[in-house]
Amino acid sequence: MSQNAEKVLDHFTLFRSPEYVNMFENKKTFENAVPAAELQKAVDWTKTQEYRELNFAREALVVNPAKACQPLGAVFAAVGFEGTLPFVHGSQGCVAYYRSHFSRHFKEPTSCVSSSMTEDAAVFGGLNNMIDGLANAYNLYKPKMIAVSTTCMAEVIGDDLNAFIKAAKEKGSVPEPFDVPFTHTPAFVGSHVTGYDNTMRSILEHFWDGKAGTEAPLVREARDSINFIGGFDGYTVGNMREIKRLFGLMGIDYTILGDNSDAWDTPTDGQFRMYDGGTKLSDAAAAVHAKATVSMQEFCTPKTLAYIKKKGQEVVAFNHPMGVAGTDRFLMEVARLSGRVIPEEITRERGRLVDAIADSSAHIHGKRFALYGDPDLTLGLAGFLLELGAEPVHILATNGTPEWEARVQASLDSSPFGKGCHVYPGRDLWHMRSLLFTEPVDFLIGNTYGKFLERDTRTPLIRIGFPIFDRHHHHRYPLWGYQGAMNTLVKILDKIFDVTDADTNIAGKTDYSFDIIR
Repeated sequence: MSQNAEKVLDHFTLFRSPEYVNMFENKKTFENAVPAAELQKAVDWTKTQEYRELNFAREALVVNPAKACQPLGAVFAAVGFEGTLPFVHGSQGCVAYYRSHFSRHFKEPTSCVSSSMTEDAAVFGGLNNMIDGLANAYNLYKPKMIAVSTTCMAEVIGDDLNAFIKAAKEKGSVPEPFDVPFTHTPAFVGSHVTGYDNTMRSILEHFWDGKAGTEAPLVREARDSINFIGGFDGYTVGNMREIKRLFGLMGIDYTILGDNSDAWDTPTDGQFRMYDGGTKLSDAAAAVHAKATVSMQEFCTPKTLAYIKKKGQEVVAFNHPMGVAGTDRFLMEVARLSGRVIPEEITRERGRLVDAIADSSAHIHGKRFALYGDPDLTLGLAGFLLELGAEPVHILATNGTPEWEARVQASLDSSPFGKGCHVYPGRDLWHMRSLLFTEPVDFLIGNTYGKFLERDTRTPLIRIGFPIFDRHHHHRYPLWGYQGAMNTLVKILDKIFDVTDADTNIAGKTDYSFDIIR
């Protein structure tokens, strides 16, 4: 082989050497590959309107859904609390997926443990796994709280987390008063946003309702503070810090419920931080006394907000507010709830964003976009595109509901740029492929998995969403607030200009538009 210790080749070069080229060609001979012409004929057919109709008619198959499973969202929520170790009752393979998914997106280690269920646990139940697992987690990793969730295996066999945790405490796995909130998160229903919602609610229930019956429930004493919930957000590092900055400028007394901005952005200074930052457990308990709770993602927190509302708080929910109008609504609601005035510094930020949009409107106006992702993100992003004078032609959310569809459609109907745009709840990225071939757009907005659509359909991809694996550090920059909208605007414009340059860079043929001023 062409690889050797004196000159180590990376895969870009290595796999193009003659040895590997021949190996790949020989591999095709025993894989019974079809003739190239026959393969191309089939590929071309999948780009037609006829195939699109068949594609959209399928019911029993999902191809590349734009969502993940409930336990992923459970881990996300748990990481946002002080000293909390997510504990997933299920197999090691499942937990390896959650840890790697977050680590690849945030470029940070993600602490999470498993009860390591195997075949015997699937037959006899996972009680012993829970007893041993909680004991090991408590003694080895010294958490302040262990948040338990489940995977498919535990749910299919019907393991009772409440009973199991009580049995584990009776066996001495963890001290009796130690905090072990739990939630059932079957991965075969819902999505990661459902798991986030279930876990956030369970943690609040644990502290507010008497810690699984071991203490008296807290009695709410209304105060002037505000709770803030960000929801499942791939930009939590940048977004949470932007929210803290805005609230600080407004002088608001607030508690962020589930603050994982530090956990996924730890410094390299010689100290390993298994748990960094997070909402203090005492603050999570005291949050029951808040005047109101604000959620930035309504479709990510329905059960949590319903529970909080029953406690007597006012709840206000947004749909990942982006842009001028979205940020206006958010800040005005926060000002109303807190009784604070929006300071001049924030007002000037708004003016700078409006100026930037005006400066660049000619380049964005009329551009056609397709976008996919979580319900709140796509709703907020579609609104921002309409504000920019762009046309969000295809809006897809695999975990979108009929209510989400109606909300997006209402947003489209409110703007002249929404005419002819369509909403697709419950569809996947193979559906999006058909849409891009039969109704082409100028740009695609979504997560890393869209790069396969970009390659296949030649639709330039703008990476916004979760996960982003093939680009680094996007999560450090906010999408919320006027500054976040500025970041999003620049990201969109950069791709537009990159495409324009690539289309006009042939010397003597197309470079009459290869301008240095855009």
